[in-house]
Amino acid sequence: MSKGSAPSQRQLRAGELIRHALADIFLRGESGDPDLERLNPTVVEVQISPDLKIATAFVRTLVPGKEKALLEALNRNRRYIRGLVAPKLEMKFTPEIRYRVDTALDYANHIDEILRSPEVQRDLEKK
Repeated sequence: MSKGSAPSQRQLRAGELIRHALADIFLRGESGDPDLERLNPTVVEVQISPDLKIATAFVRTLVPGKEKALLEALNRNRRYIRGLVAPKLEMKFTPEIRYRVDTALDYANHIDEILRSPEVQRDLEKK
């Protein structure tokens, strides 16, 4: 996907199918890896390439500070999880799934902290 173009309806639909399939697998504890199950992964979003060959799953863990361990566990089980996802999709081919830690919530919290800082509050009160 080029930086300026929005994803197509086909990409959005495929991404949602994959997100639901992954979420279902993690919810049911089907990954077969106790380390991964303990990290309780959450799939926030899945973006897929225009050719539908590469899906990037943005994930979070509910266990603070274990993001690196989550990525390691997901990458260790990448092939197995892809095999579990394949029958759940209504797609001709199952894309390669890459995992990234979702940082949107951290970014939003950081912005919130900045907005609540005394310096910003002082500047807002001047108006």
